[in-house]
Amino acid sequence: MKNDLVEKAAEIVPDPLVLINLVSKRVAQLNQGRSPLINALPSMGFADIALTEIIEGKIKLIEGSNS
Repeated sequence: MKNDLVEKAAEIVPDPLVLINLVSKRVAQLNQGRSPLINALPSMGFADIALTEIIEGKIKLIEGSNS
């Protein structure tokens, strides 16, 4: 995982726990065979892909009510 991607994604999702959960869920989806939403380079790991998707606005956090 590249530090610069983490820093850029943290500007979009400032809560570290939320960012970790968002990246983890997306990495799990990619591991299950989902296609990347970006043009991923062969050298990119799933975490880098997930972070880049967040940075590029392909994945957004939707806050809903718990009721």
